[in-house]
Amino acid sequence: MAKKILKETLKETLKEIVTVPNEIKQYLVGHDVFSAMMNLSGKVFRDVRGRKTMQLTLGEKSYFIKQHFGVGWAEIIKNLLSFKKPILGAITEVNAIKKLDEIGIATTPLVAYGVSGCNPAIQQSFILTDDLGDIVSLEDLCLSWQSSPPDVKFKRRLIIAVAKLARKLHESGVNHRDFYLCHLCLDAQLLKRGKIKLYLIDLHRMLIHRSASQQHSMKDIAALYFSSMDVALTPRDYLRFKHYYGQGFSICTTHFWQQVETRALKLYAKFHSDKFQKRLADEKRLVD
Repeated sequence: MAKKILKETLKETLKEIVTVPNEIKQYLVGHDVFSAMMNLSGKVFRDVRGRKTMQLTLGEKSYFIKQHFGVGWAEIIKNLLSFKKPILGAITEVNAIKKLDEIGIATTPLVAYGVSGCNPAIQQSFILTDDLGDIVSLEDLCLSWQSSPPDVKFKRRLIIAVAKLARKLHESGVNHRDFYLCHLCLDAQLLKRGKIKLYLIDLHRMLIHRSASQQHSMKDIAALYFSSMDVALTPRDYLRFKHYYGQGFSICTTHFWQQVETRALKLYAKFHSDKFQKRLADEKRLVD
C-alpha cells in the first residue's frame, strides 16, 4: 500500500506548472514568473513550517496567496508509514477548487498557481485566489449565541444549509479534513438581508475519492461537531443536522454516528489541553 501511494505521489511531482494570467503578470517583477510569485509579500494570516498564507493587493484587487516551501522527507515518510498520501503543496488545493466548482459548492475562486521542482521533499508551489471580501465565518458568527441566541428560524435554515453542503461534499467523494466552523463562511452582505450563501474555504488538505468514504466523512463530521460544542446548540438542532445530512445516505449507520461522537469528544479534550493551547499561542505569536 505504501509503495503504491509513493508511486502516485512521485508521479504527481514530475509535473512543473506555472499558470498565471496576464492580468497578474503585469504586476510581477522579473522574467521568472514562478520566482516572482514566490517573492510576493503581504499581510500574513498564517505562517507555519513549510507554508505561508498572505493577503495582498495587485492593482486595485485583493487576493490571497499560499506559498509552499517543501514538506521534507520526514513528513513524507511519516505519512507513508500511516498509509496516507502526503500533501506536498498547492496542487491539492488547486484540484479541490476545481472539484468544488464542478459539484456546485462555493469557494475561493482560483486565479493562478504554480509548481516547481521534482523532488517531493523540497518542491515549491503557490496558489493565488480572489479575496472573497466581506465574509464572516460560522465560528465568529456563533460566538455570541451563548449570551444572545439567534433567531430560531434563521438558525434552522443555517443548520439545514450546512448539513446539505456537507452531504453534497461527501456524496461526491470529497473530504475536507479540516471541516471546522471556521472554514465555513457566509456572505456578510447577503446575511444582512437574511440570505444564506455558504463558502467552504482552506482546502489545502482536501481528499478526492471515487465514491463516498465512510471513514473520512466520519472524521469531517466529527470535526464539525467538535467545533460546534460551545455554540449552545440544542439536542434538536443536532437531530435536525443528522436528518438533513444522513437521510438515505448509506454511510450513515448507527455505528457511524457513534464514531462521530467519540472522535468529537476526543478532539474537544485535545483542543483544551495545555499542550495544544500552548502550540496555538506560539503560532499566533509568530504571525503577530
